[in-house]
Amino acid sequence: MEMTFRWYGKDDPVTLKKIRQIPGVTGIVSAIYDIPVGEAWSYERIMELKNEIEKEGLRLSVIESVPVHEDIKTGDGDRDRYIENYCTTIRNLAKAGIDCVCYNFMPVFDWTRSDLNYELSDGSHALIYKEDTVLKMNPLTGDLSLPGWDASYTKEGLKALLEKYQHITEEDLWNNLKYFLDRVIKVCEEVQVKMAIHPDDPPWSIFGLPRIITNKKNIERFLKLYDSKYNGLTLCSGSLGVSPDNDIVDMIHSFADRIHFAHIRNIKITGDKCFEEAAHKSEYGSLDIYEIVKAYYDEGFDGYIRPDHGRMIWGETGRPGYGLYDRALGAVYINGLWEAIEKNSKNK
Repeated sequence: MEMTFRWYGKDDPVTLKKIRQIPGVTGIVSAIYDIPVGEAWSYERIMELKNEIEKEGLRLSVIESVPVHEDIKTGDGDRDRYIENYCTTIRNLAKAGIDCVCYNFMPVFDWTRSDLNYELSDGSHALIYKEDTVLKMNPLTGDLSLPGWDASYTKEGLKALLEKYQHITEEDLWNNLKYFLDRVIKVCEEVQVKMAIHPDDPPWSIFGLPRIITNKKNIERFLKLYDSKYNGLTLCSGSLGVSPDNDIVDMIHSFADRIHFAHIRNIKITGDKCFEEAAHKSEYGSLDIYEIVKAYYDEGFDGYIRPDHGRMIWGETGRPGYGLYDRALGAVYINGLWEAIEKNSKNK
């Protein structure tokens, strides 16, 4: 496996110089953030990003993400043009030596939380989700905004898009996802780029919008939509793990040959559809990170791993969920577990 770290580009306060000092981290997960959703990425822009990372002794390992335009998800508008642009981007990424793309198919909103700066009992600050709070939120009033969301929508544009989704069922979303995969994965097979869909976060409907990448049964269905090793998963323990019905270790064993990218983080379930993002160490959350890492090792996982969202600790401020210190601790913790499991396995 390769330990990687998310980097949000030149404006990220967590610089490449800092990331390269984290023991065991060799790869960078990043993207081009100023190209409008749906437009193709040029080879030249991709190489600019890659060269900037390589100058610091690291490598561009995973693109997270190439966003999917809403016309593709709703199945109307200019979806064919946007899919062709997506295929162009895939070809250019392959030309630049990139072999893994993380993406999601969540309608309108990316990951959702009710508080971005909740103070935990130890004084650190974390992302949390409380269902009753989210149910009181109104996306049209501007009382919620998260990193990673497309902030280019006007209030009128967002209203129109949400109204359009009132007529989109889960089955419609499945059909539109298949339409997308049927065209994109053929290109991925040609150029040997692995697509890795990220599960919905959280794995249930929000604001009345359908969500489908939520559990084992649905992931099995997803993988059958286009049965190819290039149609795979970003298995995020934190996203799926907030539902007690999801057994992350079982999923790793079940889908091992289709997991290309692993997001590992812990969460603490605090109630029905309520959770806090916790320190990575198993005892601080509801997930057994040791068993998760062991499952990857036992399956011979040779893809990419990154520590996912971290708390803000030691007075750090910055992009919610993406500070340096706690994620760095997470990377070292995961690497330590991997080394111990590996040595113990060889000594048996």
